[in-house]
Amino acid sequence: MARRVLARWSTVATFVWAVSGCSGGRTASPAPAPAATRGTASAPAPASHALTVPTLEGYELAVNRGTRTRTGAPGPHYWQQWADYTLSAELNPVSKRMTGKGTITYTNRSPDTLRTVYVQLLQNIYAPGARHDTNVPWSVEGITLDKVAADGTTLTESSGEAPGYEVNGTVMKLRLPKPLVPGGNADFAFDWKLRVPPDGAPRGGQDGEVYFMNYWYPQMAVYDDINGWQIDQYLGNAEFYMGYGNYDVTLTVPAGWLVTATGTLQNAADVLTAQTRARLDSARAGHSIVHVVTDTDREPGKSTTAGKGGKLTWHFRAQNVRDVAWATSSRYLWDATTAAVGDADGDGRPDSSLIQAFWRPEQRVNHWDESARYGQYSIEFFSKYLWPYPYPHMTAVDGPSSCGGMEYPMMTCIGGQWDTLGMYEVTTHEIGHMWFPMIVGSDEKRFAWMDEGFTQFDQSQSMDSFFKGFDDEARNRKNYLELSEVGGEVEVMHHGDRFPNYPSYGVAAYYKPAAVLVALRGVLGRDLFHKAFVEYGRRWQYKHPSPYDFFETVEDVSRRDLSWFWRTWFFETWRLDQAIDTVTTVGDSLSVEIENRGRAPMPVPLVVTRTDGHADSLTVPVDVWLTGAKRTSVKVAREPAVKTIEIDPAHDFPDVDRDNQRWPR
Repeated sequence: MARRVLARWSTVATFVWAVSGCSGGRTASPAPAPAATRGTASAPAPASHALTVPTLEGYELAVNRGTRTRTGAPGPHYWQQWADYTLSAELNPVSKRMTGKGTITYTNRSPDTLRTVYVQLLQNIYAPGARHDTNVPWSVEGITLDKVAADGTTLTESSGEAPGYEVNGTVMKLRLPKPLVPGGNADFAFDWKLRVPPDGAPRGGQDGEVYFMNYWYPQMAVYDDINGWQIDQYLGNAEFYMGYGNYDVTLTVPAGWLVTATGTLQNAADVLTAQTRARLDSARAGHSIVHVVTDTDREPGKSTTAGKGGKLTWHFRAQNVRDVAWATSSRYLWDATTAAVGDADGDGRPDSSLIQAFWRPEQRVNHWDESARYGQYSIEFFSKYLWPYPYPHMTAVDGPSSCGGMEYPMMTCIGGQWDTLGMYEVTTHEIGHMWFPMIVGSDEKRFAWMDEGFTQFDQSQSMDSFFKGFDDEARNRKNYLELSEVGGEVEVMHHGDRFPNYPSYGVAAYYKPAAVLVALRGVLGRDLFHKAFVEYGRRWQYKHPSPYDFFETVEDVSRRDLSWFWRTWFFETWRLDQAIDTVTTVGDSLSVEIENRGRAPMPVPLVVTRTDGHADSLTVPVDVWLTGAKRTSVKVAREPAVKTIEIDPAHDFPDVDRDNQRWPR
C-alpha cells in the first residue's frame, strides 16, 4: 500500500487483506491489440507472441507535445499544477465529529484554460449509498459542505452551466465564475464537517482512544499532461493520485492530547511543556531513543500545556507534499530519536531527520517499544540505497486496527497485531513509501505496482539488511508463483479497482512486480539495475511519472531495448518455465538441450559446476526465444568432469518449475 498490510497466505484460497482499499473510474489499461511504441524486439516474433509494448494514447500525445520524452525524462515543456492550502480543524472526541474550514489557492501551470475544476471529497466513501469495492462501515456519514466559494463567489449545489458545484460520490465538480487561464490563480473556500468513521474504515478512523485523521479535507484532483483531469472515484481498494502543494494547518483538540501530523510543528512553546520540549531537543541531538512522553506524563501540564477552555491548537506547516494526515490521543506515549540521511538539501553537509513513534502502553506486546529504532534503521537504509530522506520527520502512529499499515507524507498509521518480523516488515514497508509514491508521485489508482511493487522490492532489501540475509525476495516470488500456477493471475497493468478479487490485486500490485524487479536486476546486473532504478526516481522527484517513463528511463540508462521484458511481465500473464531437457556427450563436449516450456522469453543463465569445485557461467541470450523457437542447445567442455548443470541457480527469475532446471535431476 500504501501498504494496506497483506496477511500472509497459507494457500491461495485463504489469502486475505488485513486491511483493504480500492477505487474506480476511467482506466488507462492498454488496448488488447499491441501497437509498437519503440519498434519491434531484436528478432521477429510470431503475431501470437508479439513483443512490442502496447501504446498509451495520452503518453504518445505528451511526447509529441514535449512534456515527456523517449528517454524517460520529463520533457522541456513538462508542467504540473500547484495548490496552497490553509486548513483548520477541531475535533470533538465526545461526539466523534470534526469541523473544518479551509482555503485553497490553485495555480494553473498547464497550457489549458480551465472552466471547471474538480475536488476530491474522499470521506464521501462513508456516505449512505456510496459505492465500495471493499469493506466500509455503513451508517456513518460523508462530508457535509456548509460553504463552497470560488474567487469570492459563493457557489450553490446545482446542475447546468452557471457557476455552481455538483457532488458525484467522492468527486466534486466546480463550475467557475470565470475561466482559469494558464498561469492564473483561483481561490477556493470551504466549510465542512464530518463524523470520524469507526475502526473498520479503510486506512484510519478512530477506535475510541486514538484518532487517525486521513483524507479529512477537500483536496484538488490531479490535472496532468496525460489524462487531463484524473477523477476516478475512491471505492476503497485502489489508492490515490495526488498533486503537490504547501500546507498550513491548525488543529484544535483537548488539552493533554498529543498531536502529530505531516509537517513541522510551529508553536511548540504554546502546546508542549518545557519538560517535553527539553526531551525532544535531546532526541534531536543524539542517536539514542528518548522517551519524550512516558506513562506518568500523559496529562495537561505534564506532556502538554494546560490550554484555554480545556483546548489546545497545534500549528503545522508542510512544504511540497501531496497530502496531510494527523493523529491524536490522550493515551499516547512518545518516543523519538534521529536518523542520519546524508546530504538531503544539497549543501554538502550531512543532514538528519527526527524519527518518532506514538503508541499506547499495552502495544508493547506488538513491539511498539521498538518502533522508533525500526524507523531509524529504515530511514537510514533507504537514504543510502535510494537517495536522502528529505522531510523533517518520519513518524509511526499506533492507530485503529483497520489502519493495518498505511503511508502518508512523513507518517504511517499501523494497527493490528505483530511479531518482531512483522512489525519491522510493516514499518519498513510504509516508510519505503516515502520514496514511492510520496516523492515520486505516480498514479497509484491506475498503476498500483508503481508504488506498491517498488516498495515491496525495497522492503526486501531493507529486511535483508536488518535481519542479515533474510530472503524476503523468495517470499515475494513464492506468493506470485502460487497464484500463477492455479491460473488466478491478472496482468500487472490493470486498474486497481478492476481486479476480480484481492489475491489477484495483491499479486499484481505487490508480489509480482517485486519479483519482476529482481528479474530485471538479473538481466541487467546489480550495478546497472540500481543505477537505472535510482535514476528513474531522481528524474521524477515531486512529479507524476507514468509506467512508460519508468520503462524508457531503464532503457535509456541501460542502452538496451527491453520491449520484450515490459510486454512479458507487465502486460501479459505468461509464465516462465525454462528446462534442461537432455545432456548428451558429443566428442569432448556435452551438449545441453534447453527448452522454453512457457510463453515468457528470458535469457538463460547457465552454471556448470565441476567436480573439482570450479564453476563456469554462460548465458543464452533472450533473442533465441524471440524468434519463436522453443528449444536450443549449448555445448560445454566435458572435462574437468561435470558435477551439475543448473539454470539460474541464483533464483533471479520467477520460474514455475525449479525441478527441471538442474542436471542431473
